[in-house]
Amino acid sequence: MGLNINDGQLKRKLVNNLNDLSASEWIPETISVYVQKGLGAGHKEAQIEKQHPAPYSFQDVGRLIRFFTKSGQKVLDPFVGVGSTLKACAILNRRGVGIELVPKYVELTKKRLETELNGLFDNKDQSVIQGDALKVVEDFKDDHFDFIVTSPPYWSILNKKADHKVISTRISNGLDTKYSELKEDLGNITDYDQFLEILSGFFNDCSRILKPKKYLCIVVSDFRHKDRYYMFHADLANKLEQKNYKLKGITILYQSRKKIFPYGYPFSYVPNIHNQYILILQNNK
Repeated sequence: MGLNINDGQLKRKLVNNLNDLSASEWIPETISVYVQKGLGAGHKEAQIEKQHPAPYSFQDVGRLIRFFTKSGQKVLDPFVGVGSTLKACAILNRRGVGIELVPKYVELTKKRLETELNGLFDNKDQSVIQGDALKVVEDFKDDHFDFIVTSPPYWSILNKKADHKVISTRISNGLDTKYSELKEDLGNITDYDQFLEILSGFFNDCSRILKPKKYLCIVVSDFRHKDRYYMFHADLANKLEQKNYKLKGITILYQSRKKIFPYGYPFSYVPNIHNQYILILQNNK
C-alpha cells in the first residue's frame, strides 16, 4: 500500500488489488442479494444455453468475474457446461479456461463462442477442455489461476422421476433432463454423503492451483429429494471451511423469472425453490 504526502499530512493511497472497479461500482456488488439476469428463453442467444439441463446466465457469472478479477487475469470454471463463464470472460477481457466432461456440451460451448460474440469481443483467450475435471486440474501448475467460479452438479437430483417442471419446460421441448450417463459424472453418484465428500475434496484440491488469498465462488442450490430437504449450500461450505478455504459470505441469487408449480397441493408444504446460493470463499493459502 503506497503513501502520499499532501499539505504536510500523511495520507494513505488506496490501491485496489482485487478488481478494476471504482468505489461507487464496488459498493453495490457487496449487497447480499442479486436478482438473476437473463436474455429470456426466446432470445436467439439463449438457444444454446438452454440445451444444458442446469444452465446459468453469463450475465450473473460475469458479475462475479468483474468483481473478483482484473482485466487480463485467468479464470477457471471446472464444470463449464455450455460456456457461460467463457462467454463472460471474453466480454470482460479475462482469460478463461473451462473443463467439461460431456463431449456434446464441449461442442456447444465452442459453437456458442463462435456465434454469440458476433466478432464484437475477442474469444481467442478462451479455451474449453473435454475431460474429467477431477483429473484435468492435476495438470495445472501451482498458483495458476486468479479466480475459480463454477456451478457444479447438484448430486443425482436430475435423475429422479420427472415432475411438473421437467415435463413442461424440458421434455416437452426436447431438451436434456440430466447431465449424462457417464460413470465419471458426479451427477450420477447415488449416495449424497459420498457425492459431498468427492466434490468438496475436489474443490480443496483446487486450492493448489488458485493463487494465495484469491477467491472461489460456487453457485449452488438446496433441493428436495423424496421427503428430505438438503441444505447443500451449507453442507458444502462447512466441508470446505474444514480444510483450505475461509467462507467470506453468501450471496442469494433470486431467480425471479422461474415459473411456479403446484408442488404438494393440497396435502403438504413443498417449496418452489427460486433462489441459488453463491458461496464466496477465500483461499487460505
